[in-house]
Amino acid sequence: MRRLSVEGLLVSQGAGQRRRINLEGGAKKGRTLRVVILLYEVSDQMTSYLVELVHRLQSAGHQAVFSTKSMLDLDMDTKRIARFVEATQADAWVVISGPRDVLKWFEAKAIPTFALFGHSMRIPLASAGPKKAGALEELVDKLVDFGHQRIVMVVREDRRKPELGLLESLFLKRLEAHGIRTGSYNMPDWEDHAEAFSRMIDSLFHVTPPTALIIGDPMLLFPVVQHLASRGISAPAQVSLACTDARPGFSWCNPSITHIAWDPEYVVKRVGGWAKNISLGKQDLRKGVTNARLIEGGTIGPAPKVFESP
Repeated sequence: MRRLSVEGLLVSQGAGQRRRINLEGGAKKGRTLRVVILLYEVSDQMTSYLVELVHRLQSAGHQAVFSTKSMLDLDMDTKRIARFVEATQADAWVVISGPRDVLKWFEAKAIPTFALFGHSMRIPLASAGPKKAGALEELVDKLVDFGHQRIVMVVREDRRKPELGLLESLFLKRLEAHGIRTGSYNMPDWEDHAEAFSRMIDSLFHVTPPTALIIGDPMLLFPVVQHLASRGISAPAQVSLACTDARPGFSWCNPSITHIAWDPEYVVKRVGGWAKNISLGKQDLRKGVTNARLIEGGTIGPAPKVFESP
């Protein structure tokens, strides 16, 4: 009843009076938008909440599609991404995990844009994402309590360059708060492709192997597990392992994966509300966050007393 009243289909006629049905004066309907979701990488289109987002937008009457190329396909090059966007028919864009330069380009072009995750905090664009700071601090604290001193966070290149993201900066500050000196060892540099990733993992375990790894992207977690298993390294016996995001299959792993979880329904609703406002000609630059929590699985534990790389 409340929803019908908000939409103008039921009109109050005063206390004690029956509501009047108003079939002609319902909620104002906006125009149909063609919304293109600019993917970070092609595999994003298999993420359950992004699939749900497409369905929700389509159910609301919009045309919603995934981009034919991802930002990774375009080498994360702002100029190439700009040319791709300008050549793509769209009324509005949802950018997944956009780098700062890319989001600044969208903002400068005044294109209706929603930044889902990414470096959007200081850019006047509508955005949403999980607030992971508290959960990450809790994770670092638990690892230190377990005796870990050699803690490494593995993140994509755009989270490190041209400057560290907020979560990555917080990670290093939390280590320093525990008296752990930080440097490039704690957040290694690598080019964003599979070969460089494998070389980076190998180099980490070559001389001074970490006792704990925090993976900043679920897509990288299973390659890490596979790579370490090939060297006879398992979690949590030789190295503790955690991820800063979630995937449905984590609970099926044995041991279950320690990770940071959040409610994807929030961001799906927020994008839907933004699209509705844009379709009605309303500006919407609101920034929304949903709280995240640490899910402690079986992949973290006491630091090994002696661990030499095989």
